[in-house]
Amino acid sequence: MHTGKSLCLCVSVVSGVLFSTVAQAAALDKLKAFVEGTKSGRADFIQTVASKSGRKPQNAAGSMMFSRPGKFRWTYDKPYYQLIVGDGERLWVYDRDLNQVSTKKLAAALGSSPAALLAGDNALEKNFDLKEGGASDGIEWVDAQPKSQDAGFQFLRIGFVGDTLRAMELTDSFGQVTTIAFENFERNPQLPAAQFRFTPPKGADVLGE
Repeated sequence: MHTGKSLCLCVSVVSGVLFSTVAQAAALDKLKAFVEGTKSGRADFIQTVASKSGRKPQNAAGSMMFSRPGKFRWTYDKPYYQLIVGDGERLWVYDRDLNQVSTKKLAAALGSSPAALLAGDNALEKNFDLKEGGASDGIEWVDAQPKSQDAGFQFLRIGFVGDTLRAMELTDSFGQVTTIAFENFERNPQLPAAQFRFTPPKGADVLGE
């Protein structure tokens, strides 16, 4: 499976450092504090996609940035280059190897997705059933079940180390698990508006709405 097929599912999944006034706050409290208090961020990430069949995991790496609500930029550098941009109105996905751009209205792309949870509005309980997910390997987890049947995934886990949101795990309807680990996060940086604009390269095929 082409690793890029899973990118839109994970688009705009963002993370950040949370400075809670309660040092040992529950993971769910930390998630809510993140959504309410983080307006922008950037980080590096490593992504692993593992299939239920036990095939060799697919790995990817890159960087991301976001400015809430609805603006984000994910750059996949390895194993190949791919760019995903949300400009506040539209979602753009550029595959350089194929010289192809796909686009759709951002509202249709977000919905009850990880993007809606972390880069969208603050309506957590509106779009997800949230509960504490326990701790393992030093990570405290929040379990998020999308209320919509059109979310594109069945289950989402959000993991914190201390007050830092460090990992996300998404499980799709085929049992495929996508894990994203974040590093070098900056919370609420000033980000150039140009980073959230996209113009299709000359000669690229443009598909979509």
